[in-house]
Amino acid sequence: MIDFSIVKSCTGGKIGDDLPPVPYLKTILVSAAVLIDADERILLAQRPEGKPMAGLWEFPGGKVDTNETPEYALIRELNEELGIMTGVDCLQPLTFASHSYDDFHLLMPLFACRTWKGIPMPQERQKLKWVTKQELFDYPMLPADIPLIPLIHQLV
Repeated sequence: MIDFSIVKSCTGGKIGDDLPPVPYLKTILVSAAVLIDADERILLAQRPEGKPMAGLWEFPGGKVDTNETPEYALIRELNEELGIMTGVDCLQPLTFASHSYDDFHLLMPLFACRTWKGIPMPQERQKLKWVTKQELFDYPMLPADIPLIPLIHQLV
């Protein structure tokens, strides 16, 4: 095990204060999409009542199941959540999020998607909203999604 008391951060200070407590949290792999329509708007989904962090907005996607790739999981989740179909060749890797919540650590590859079949419609009681990239800051987002917004401004 690494002794974090002697490891220095990239700025020369101590690291370790921001690490989750030992034993480390279980890592959950989730895949998400920045769906971009012909008007350069981005689709957000609001987590419905009854789900953890209900009322917060997120990029559509979901958990990667055992033996799934992040791309396949995202294609499956977009169909289940929004009723749309897309393909691996329509998913452009953008970045990833790595965020510790109280009871798990989230690792989330984020893909851009501009091509799909169908009209995104809520399939799981969630609200959907098309927003401009400038409007992304106006919506209360999941904590793991917030740091992604400046990068989306640059890349999308």
